[in-house]
Amino acid sequence: MNPTTIQMIGAALFGLAILHTFSTKFFEQLAHRRPNHAGLWHLLGEVEVVFGFWAAILVLFMAAVEGKAQAVAYLDTRNYTEPLFVFVIMVVAASKPVLRFASSTVDMIARYTPLNGSVSTYFTIMAIVPLLGSLITEPAAMTLAALMLRDRYYSQQLSRKLMYATLGTLFVNISIGGTLTNFAAPPVLMVAGTWGWDSWYMLSHFGWKAGIATVINAMIVTLIFQRELRKIPPVAQSKDNPTPFAVLFIHLLLLLMIVIFAHHPPIFLGLFLMFMGLASAYPQFQERLILREGLLVAFFLAGLVVLGGQQAWWLQPILVEMSATTVYFGATALTAITDNAALTYLGSLVEGLSDEFKYALVAGAVTGGGLTVIANAPNPAGISILRRSFNDEAVNPLGLLIAALPPTIVAILAFQLL
Repeated sequence: MNPTTIQMIGAALFGLAILHTFSTKFFEQLAHRRPNHAGLWHLLGEVEVVFGFWAAILVLFMAAVEGKAQAVAYLDTRNYTEPLFVFVIMVVAASKPVLRFASSTVDMIARYTPLNGSVSTYFTIMAIVPLLGSLITEPAAMTLAALMLRDRYYSQQLSRKLMYATLGTLFVNISIGGTLTNFAAPPVLMVAGTWGWDSWYMLSHFGWKAGIATVINAMIVTLIFQRELRKIPPVAQSKDNPTPFAVLFIHLLLLLMIVIFAHHPPIFLGLFLMFMGLASAYPQFQERLILREGLLVAFFLAGLVVLGGQQAWWLQPILVEMSATTVYFGATALTAITDNAALTYLGSLVEGLSDEFKYALVAGAVTGGGLTVIANAPNPAGISILRRSFNDEAVNPLGLLIAALPPTIVAILAFQLL
């Protein structure tokens, strides 16, 4: 390794950003103790701001060391498709017609489970919605699941243990639940074209194992907390006027088209503008759009793209030195401190990898996708929707890590033994 000055600075700032994500609660507490600058401390306490903040510092260092032109050129070479798409899909998936349709579908499925009431609905959200992510993409599945959990469960003053167990299990299930197809999970998308993996390959090598692990994880957390879940009253039927079929159809069509053109920003941004026009024209069929939450998540992911671009010099050599078995557990661990899509992308640049190595790299990347907020692109979306139910409106990263370990172990057993 012969890193440049900027690469070393980038690695140091990346480490500080990770440390910052574990310190957001400290900044929220500081805001209460130092009210004169509460706005600044609240800003630094927003987990979605962390990587964007440190990415801005990296750009300033670049401008100082290499010049303004080099800094701008570096930013121009980054691919911001994923942050833009996550923003768009979050807002559209969280619109009132789409959310109501998803909730009605979950209720219908829940009636056919051997469980009852709120327990059945909880299990269905945790088991079925993550697998739906293989069709509507993981960010959309995360948005829908988090909103339903927020409205039906987190609004009912859940115990701290149940809140963290739910969040950890949801993150793991979303990460592995998008592997039934070759286009829905970011770490899979990064390698599918290069390695020639189609959706049948994903289903036969990853998907069925992920499906089993997802259902087992959902069942375990449901059974452990079923006594508390039984006490939660069912959601009252909304007294609002039902959404006209034409409005629902257009919303679902726009959502489908956005998913189909997820890798073409000019198209999905144009569709998003059409959606915004529709929402403005018929405000009676909408609630508050989650534009702020979506923008914060996009800022987080864009910062991760900028900072992550300076980490290849130390990540790639580590990966290529591992055996297939070692790379699985190594990827699972490395995913916790870097985006899993970035990890698999680095692997796709290496030629001559064995099929066992490729499987281990991707399986490890999705297995570790629930351990931290930065491990998987949809995680910040879930945090932004659910964190206000936690103390000081901040999710403790260590609490998330501990809560995600049991479902991660289930995923390890599924990918390694089945």
